[in-house]
Amino acid sequence: MVMHRQRAGSGSGSTPPPPMPRPVGEEIRVRGLVQGVGFRPTVWRLAHACGVVGDVCNDSDGVLIHAWGDAWTLQRFIEGLSAECPPLARIDAIERHQMNEAAHASDFRIVPGAAGAVQTGVTPDAVICADCAAEIANRAKRRYRYPFTNCTHCGPRLSIVQAIPYDRANTTMAAFVMCDACRAEYDDPADRRFHAQPVACPACGPRVWLESRNGARIEGDDPCRAASLLLRHGAIVALKGLGGFQLACDACDETAVARLRRLKRREHKPFALMARDLHALRRYCRPNEAECALLASTGGPIVTLRADGPECVAESVAPGIDTLGFMLPSTPLHRLLLESIDTALVVTSGNTSNEPPCIDNADALARLGRIADVFLMHDRDIARRVDDSVMRVVQGAACVMRRARGYAPAPLRLPAGFADTPAVLAMGGELKNTFCIARDAQAIVSHHLGDLEDALTYADYRRALAQYLRLFECEPQVVAFDLHPEYLSRKIGYDLARGMRVPVAEVQHHHAHLAACMAENGVQLDAPPMLGVALDGLGYGTDDTLWGGEFMLADYRGYQRLGRFKPVAMPGGMRTIDEPWRSAYAHLRAAFDWHDLARQYGGLDVLHFLKRRQHAALDAMIAQRVSSPRASSAGRLFDAVAATLGVCRERVFYEGQAAIELEALVDAQTLSNDGDVHAYPFEITSIAPDGLRMIEPRPMWQALLDDLQRGTPVPVVAARFHKGLAIAIVRMVECLADLLSGPVDARSVALSGGVFQNRVLLEQVATRLGAAGFRVLMHRQVPPNDGGLSLGQAVVAAAQQHDSVRAADVRGARRGGQLR
Repeated sequence: MVMHRQRAGSGSGSTPPPPMPRPVGEEIRVRGLVQGVGFRPTVWRLAHACGVVGDVCNDSDGVLIHAWGDAWTLQRFIEGLSAECPPLARIDAIERHQMNEAAHASDFRIVPGAAGAVQTGVTPDAVICADCAAEIANRAKRRYRYPFTNCTHCGPRLSIVQAIPYDRANTTMAAFVMCDACRAEYDDPADRRFHAQPVACPACGPRVWLESRNGARIEGDDPCRAASLLLRHGAIVALKGLGGFQLACDACDETAVARLRRLKRREHKPFALMARDLHALRRYCRPNEAECALLASTGGPIVTLRADGPECVAESVAPGIDTLGFMLPSTPLHRLLLESIDTALVVTSGNTSNEPPCIDNADALARLGRIADVFLMHDRDIARRVDDSVMRVVQGAACVMRRARGYAPAPLRLPAGFADTPAVLAMGGELKNTFCIARDAQAIVSHHLGDLEDALTYADYRRALAQYLRLFECEPQVVAFDLHPEYLSRKIGYDLARGMRVPVAEVQHHHAHLAACMAENGVQLDAPPMLGVALDGLGYGTDDTLWGGEFMLADYRGYQRLGRFKPVAMPGGMRTIDEPWRSAYAHLRAAFDWHDLARQYGGLDVLHFLKRRQHAALDAMIAQRVSSPRASSAGRLFDAVAATLGVCRERVFYEGQAAIELEALVDAQTLSNDGDVHAYPFEITSIAPDGLRMIEPRPMWQALLDDLQRGTPVPVVAARFHKGLAIAIVRMVECLADLLSGPVDARSVALSGGVFQNRVLLEQVATRLGAAGFRVLMHRQVPPNDGGLSLGQAVVAAAQQHDSVRAADVRGARRGGQLR
């Protein structure tokens, strides 16, 4: 009533306008993956829509915005930054600082940035977007059928960038001068190609051509159409992809696939496949919703799918396994190549077995000339080799098996407590190598580099390491590496640390596996120790033995080994890895007396095979520990079971082959419908000399051999083994959790190591642990295999450095107190 009387009593008869809000200025810092992804034009458009004046620029810390407006308008503007974030961008932080100066502009502009210490991220390469795909298919567009069409929402990034900031002059596109039409798009903030550094068109950009193996150009109007026709007629084509050369052939042509396998010297390892679209892919696989989303994502990885479609590819594509690795076209070049192909293509790395793929035209002709019939070349240089990423869906969510194109080097945010992380360089492992730069609460894990045992891969590793340190302007304060004295990554790390005069951190292999899993799952630096299960082939232990089936209590600072698989000899040393029958012999001899074994199971095929081997010599090697190190390796147990069942008995041709083929044999009905009573039993003992709990496989071997003697089908045996091992792992975790006391997290379990690439085992273990009330941590963003080691090494070293600094501060404070 009082308010009503006041209004009614005003002489003017109308309410006076409220005073204009006082404009305020803010400096807004946006950190994350915000360069080269269309972030500045998004800011520009949003500012104009909100009525904000000021400017935006890229700099070495990310994106810097100066903005003036009233408080409400600025708040709406800030909220819009997150809501309208471009598809390839990722905002890690928005920092706001008030400015006292008056507005210096009457509009909002995009301005040049300034150089400085690099803190921002390099975005990964991204698959062709829908808009660019529509352009290359539209005859009316000037980029019709242009193989290098891109915009700020797609195209090359890591594979072309040579320095920060990410500007055209710092990429391999610097050699191509933009035409007037491309320049107009590049300069227009309203265009999706605004400051798209690789922007080009047929008038000014890179060109593609066909070339024979002797280097002669093959004339024609459309090299992609010509290459496509050759593929449909059985040819092997080497094509220059985004991050390296690839070898392609018709996946349904057994003659072509077998020829490629022979010439590439890749005897059994499965080939990757590419289909034009999901409709074509469904001829061979039936991907679920999560798998379809992954295939169509901006990362565009190879996705491991069950080969359960109505049609089959050539038998030589993926011998011995029931899955296929499929991807969709990731670039305009691939899209044009598959335009008229409604089957599938093999698209594998352009190399011979174990070597890194070629990235240079002349090198490709020299190294691939004996393999490829023709070469689909272009003249845009590749700054660094980037392989295709590999993923699979486990329990409805994506899991990385190889992190490369589309994902690396996007920084991983480290958990709480790592904000003051010093610059750490972690060197990774020997196989499936990556390295990692960790600082300022983020970890930059390199793209997949491969096995350092190969001389060319080793050289590529050293080159990539130098590139990353230069690209991110990193001066490490500590260098971390594995305990194994013969790892090449360790030796390089020692040399680097000595040259830079910085300390080193030695990180035990399985501790690194678990630390990587904890870090990507957001476990805080000061969280209490938790249980971890690390299963792999081999890792160097602190007792100078080989580990590989480990149960630990761990945090970032350290670990306690609580349990393990039974250590079994590896007769012949590292030869055991390549010849699974050696593991089978060692495991059977560890479980049985040879004469009892021969008497009871002498009719089995595996016993006939082993009798033909020099088992007396093998027994002597094991007894005298000559070239027969003992290893608590889960990987060797899988090898032993596979060889016993006749899978890869004599030798394997790629890492993990025996276990992969054993998993492929698992009978789904037995796994799902058979009760646990039929699963093969393992014993958990506590009589080990070192006092550790131990998984003893002898009862499993007894049940398995009995089943074989009864003629039980091998797929049923494989299922009962997987289920029984999962039950044993869960029982061991429950047993150890019951023994723990004090400030520990006994109800959380981290699962890591290459053996957990096995989907059957991982899902069985994770499901059973969850049902038992445990919180299960598994890998999603980095591989469970040795590709994730570098992240684990980095966070362990960072935690140790954090404690060293804190201890030094405490000592300094005490000394200061004494001085006072």
